[in-house]
Amino acid sequence: MKQVLGIVHYNFFGYFQNPKVIFTFLLEFVLSFLLTGRITVVMENYDTPVQAVEPFLWTFGDGTAVLLSSLLLLLLFSDLPKMTPVTPYQLIRTTKKKWLLGQFIYIILVTALYAVLMLLFTSVLCMKDSYPGNLWSETAAMLGYSELGKNLQVPSTVRVMESISPYGCMLQVFLLLFCYSLTLGFVILVGNLYKGKTKGMVFGLLYSVFGFLLEPSVVAAILHKEKYEMYQVNVLICWISPLNQAVYGKHNLGYDPLLPTIWQSCMFFAGILFVLMVLALRRMKKYPFEFLGEKT
Repeated sequence: MKQVLGIVHYNFFGYFQNPKVIFTFLLEFVLSFLLTGRITVVMENYDTPVQAVEPFLWTFGDGTAVLLSSLLLLLLFSDLPKMTPVTPYQLIRTTKKKWLLGQFIYIILVTALYAVLMLLFTSVLCMKDSYPGNLWSETAAMLGYSELGKNLQVPSTVRVMESISPYGCMLQVFLLLFCYSLTLGFVILVGNLYKGKTKGMVFGLLYSVFGFLLEPSVVAAILHKEKYEMYQVNVLICWISPLNQAVYGKHNLGYDPLLPTIWQSCMFFAGILFVLMVLALRRMKKYPFEFLGEKT
């Protein structure tokens, strides 16, 4: 394990001085600023506060926001697997499996950092009129009990506020966002291992587009479903679409037993990660490393 952690350490060497990393985090902040605009408008017009984590919940409670936030990872993970000046030495002193395990841990840590920053950015942007207490705010009540939330496309619903506290909801939304982003990172890694550098970004983009295209109207047209059968279509999409599995409002929440629970979604993503890890490990047996133009 010491060798694996050493590989992870070298992957982070000069990480925060990397222009690509800095640019990605700046884009993450800009995206958070744009997505929280819907909430700040309500706060300013009605002069009501928000709970500290509510902006994060409303911002990443719909599929479009989850998709947009995860797309920045295409840039952040474009260079997977990480090749450093000491990679040849690491491969001599360790095994390919240990080196790959170091890549796995690196992806997990970067994804966690990315998700944490997303939470911090959305909270800081609304900090001026927020409070830390674990109670839903007046703004949340307005958005949930009126048509205001629906009109602004803010996913604040009554059933969420009646079933869980803000911090409890935040943990679940964070977990779903983290799991979806993590699977995207592993898709990019496997794509690069099998097809070469930059090809992983194509696979990651296809993974994202797959979830985006699984809209109820499209699936209903393919399956020739009538309007009264749309409920069945919605349930089907919630189970088979990775993007919908990452959306908090698409879950059971104690109201609809046919929809997946939060933990079932976590198992769904765990299954995808397991398959991707197996594929990566199999590829490692014949992966051609390139150093200074030479393959080893």
